[in-house]
Amino acid sequence: MNYRHAYHAGNFADVLKHIVLCRVVAHLQAKDGPLFLLDSHAGIGRYDLAGEEAQKTGEADGGIRRLLAEPELPAMLADYVRAIELLNPGDGPLADRLRWYPGSPRFLRTMMRPGDRLAACELHPADAETLEAEFFRDRQVKTQAMDGYLAVKAMLPPAERRGFIVVDPPFEKRDEFAAMAKGLIAAYRRFATGVYALWYPVKGRRPVDAFHADLAASGTRKILVAELMIHQGEDPERFNGCGLVLVNPPWKLDEELRELLPFLARVLRADPVSTAPLRWRVDWLVGE
Repeated sequence: MNYRHAYHAGNFADVLKHIVLCRVVAHLQAKDGPLFLLDSHAGIGRYDLAGEEAQKTGEADGGIRRLLAEPELPAMLADYVRAIELLNPGDGPLADRLRWYPGSPRFLRTMMRPGDRLAACELHPADAETLEAEFFRDRQVKTQAMDGYLAVKAMLPPAERRGFIVVDPPFEKRDEFAAMAKGLIAAYRRFATGVYALWYPVKGRRPVDAFHADLAASGTRKILVAELMIHQGEDPERFNGCGLVLVNPPWKLDEELRELLPFLARVLRADPVSTAPLRWRVDWLVGE
C-alpha cells in the first residue's frame, strides 16, 4: 500500500485518526503537568485539498467534507473542528471555505498548552523541509529529518515523564506491521507509562490479526483497539477501513469511542445510503 499522504488528506482514515488524537490530548491535559508529544511520521503539517494530489483522488469528499455536511456534530469533536477552522479562517460555514486540512502535527500543535512541547519527525527529504517551514520559529515544536522508529527510541523517556506518542507510517513497506510492533515493544520498555497511538490500514484481515497477536504476546498492558470499516466484505485488494491501537489510553476514552464510532461509521461508510450493518469495533486487546 502506497500511502503518500497528499493523495489521501482528509479522507475517512484521517477523520478517525485525528479525532482520536485530539481526544487523547484533551484527556491528558486534564492534569496540569507539561506534556511531551511525539509524532514519528509527521508528514508536512498541512495539506491543500485544492491541490493536484488531493483532487486526483477526491478522498476528502468521503471524509472531512461529508462530516462537515452533517447538520449536528457530537460535542467531543469540538477540538478537532477548531483545528481545521484555524487553517481556514473566514465567515460562513466551514464546509464552504474548507481548503487546508491539518496533518497530525498541526492538530497536536493546536491542542498544546504553553508548557507542552512537540517533536515532529519526517524521513522523506522534501517533506521534512516542508514540515520545518510549517513550524519555523515555533519554540514549542522541534522538527527532525529522521526515521520515525529511531526517533521513538532516541526521544524516550521524555524529561516531562508524561508523553503521547503517535506512530502513523505510510505503509509503503511490506513489513510495516512488524516494524510497528517491534518499535512499540522497544518504546514500551523504555517508557511503559507513555500513551501510544498506532494507526494502520485494514485491507486483508490476516496482517492485522497477526499484528494484534504480536502485541498481545509482547507483555504490553492496557491495549485498546478501535477500528472503522467503510466497506462491506474483506476484499484484500481494497482499503476497507482503518484502525488505531491505543496503549495506556486515558480513562473512559473507550466509552467515548463506543459512542463516537457508530456515528462515524454511519457518516463515512462508502455507500451512504446502504442499510447494511455498520462496521466498527472498540475492544480491549489486553487489559490491566
